[in-house]
Amino acid sequence: MSRRKISASSESWPIQGSFRISRGAKTAAEVVVVEITENGITGRGECVPYARYGESIRSVLGQVTSIRDYINDGLTREGLLTVMPSGAARNAVDCALWDLEAKTSGKTIAELAKIPAPGPTITAYTLSLDTPEKMGEAAKAQSHRPLIKLKLAGTGDVERVAAVRKAAPKTRLIVDANEAWTADMMREYCPKMADLGVELIEQPLPAGEDSVLGDMDRPVPICADESAHDTATLDDVAELYDYINIKLDKTGGLTEALLLAEAAREFGLGVMVGCMLGTSLAMAPAMLLGSFARFVDLDGPLLLEKDRDHGIRFDGSVMHPPTRELWG
Repeated sequence: MSRRKISASSESWPIQGSFRISRGAKTAAEVVVVEITENGITGRGECVPYARYGESIRSVLGQVTSIRDYINDGLTREGLLTVMPSGAARNAVDCALWDLEAKTSGKTIAELAKIPAPGPTITAYTLSLDTPEKMGEAAKAQSHRPLIKLKLAGTGDVERVAAVRKAAPKTRLIVDANEAWTADMMREYCPKMADLGVELIEQPLPAGEDSVLGDMDRPVPICADESAHDTATLDDVAELYDYINIKLDKTGGLTEALLLAEAAREFGLGVMVGCMLGTSLAMAPAMLLGSFARFVDLDGPLLLEKDRDHGIRFDGSVMHPPTRELWG
């Protein structure tokens, strides 16, 4: 049996302008790409290290290097779950293993996973955090899109959403506070978000400080992001939230994400499929979760100056299934 070889490298992809959330701004998507080669066939996966979870380019590269011998000896995707923790590094390795298996077997990822193949999918388009006036201007320019997601920050958020709603009256809206609200803000803002037609509020309170959600009226459904990572965290959020945002960089890959999506369904939780800011190589595996999801937020490539070769084709907000040259 031939031995596999694994390699990892970092890449930087400039963003159109800058992208701001409540925790700060960035001008480039910093990603790690993992390649696993066997018998001349190479599988690839991409991840985005996230400082909020204690990750960096250096730490992720180190994690990938630490399992080189396991990969060389034929580690399976199921075995990977036992030797690496959930997170960005495992995501890139897991997705590279899926891609390698698809290319080696001649089957699609959907066939291997025994789930519906992805079709054309509407993704949310994200507006970066800014003043109400500038977010309104940005919304007017994107008012043709069917679904817009707003990054919020706490004080002034009702005014931000009102400005966007005025500029894009026919567009469906979801909002993401990125842990920036307090419990008092939640009680005040949530009814007002309902009045403005917001369909989902993502992670309003800090993870670990969200137990009060269980006692609050929620005229708008609430989605866990930072509070929900993988199946091990599902019990903690099932009674507090209406939806979970499944991101492969949190679950540690498609393998765990599929398990989480099935578990969420059993708990009666809705599913949103989200992403960090990366290229089409990171979005392609997440598209496999579309059949589980009410909301899809995989617009990363739309926010970049340039996507990688063979990237996902977007017609406005409609993303088309990836080609085999990209992934799967």
